[in-house]
Amino acid sequence: MASHPTASPEVPVETAVDQAVAAGHSPETHASTEVAGHGQSGGLPQFETQHWFGQIAYLLILFFILLILVSKVFAPRLRRVMTERADTISAAVESARQVQSEAATQAAAAQAEVAQARAESRGLAASAKARVTEEAARRAAEEEAVVNARIAEAEAAIGKTRDAAMTNVASIASDTAAAIVERLTGKAATAAELAAAKGTV
Repeated sequence: MASHPTASPEVPVETAVDQAVAAGHSPETHASTEVAGHGQSGGLPQFETQHWFGQIAYLLILFFILLILVSKVFAPRLRRVMTERADTISAAVESARQVQSEAATQAAAAQAEVAQARAESRGLAASAKARVTEEAARRAAEEEAVVNARIAEAEAAIGKTRDAAMTNVASIASDTAAAIVERLTGKAATAAELAAAKGTV
């Protein structure tokens, strides 16, 4: 037959309370202990002294990790970027100065070329004017010589015509005087009288 466990003898309630009080497990003490445990476990652990060592260790580890990252990674990159930026700015400024210097040099060279071109144009204009003046003077001299030659020829022709006319006038005067003498006197004029009449003319 199956054996049944023997039931514990019934203990009166007063006896059980007395035994619990004697053993130090009173209901009030147990409840206060549970409340204190719950209160302690519900606080902030970072304010509990037993956790400070671990927190300080983690803070030191994180600080050194951040320090290494900043000194080995971020700071060199930032320094390199700033150096590149400074080099770029200095190179741009130097290039701008060089371009400005080249522009000033080219402007000076252009001004010199313009001045030289003006001087050359003035010289060419003066030489052209001199050539034109010389050519005009030469042509004027040639034309004046031609005119003078023609005037001399005309004067010579006029002189020949005048001499011929004077010769004719003398003969006409002699003939007229002979006719007048012969008409007035009824006698022909002698050669001496005709010669005298020609001399008078």
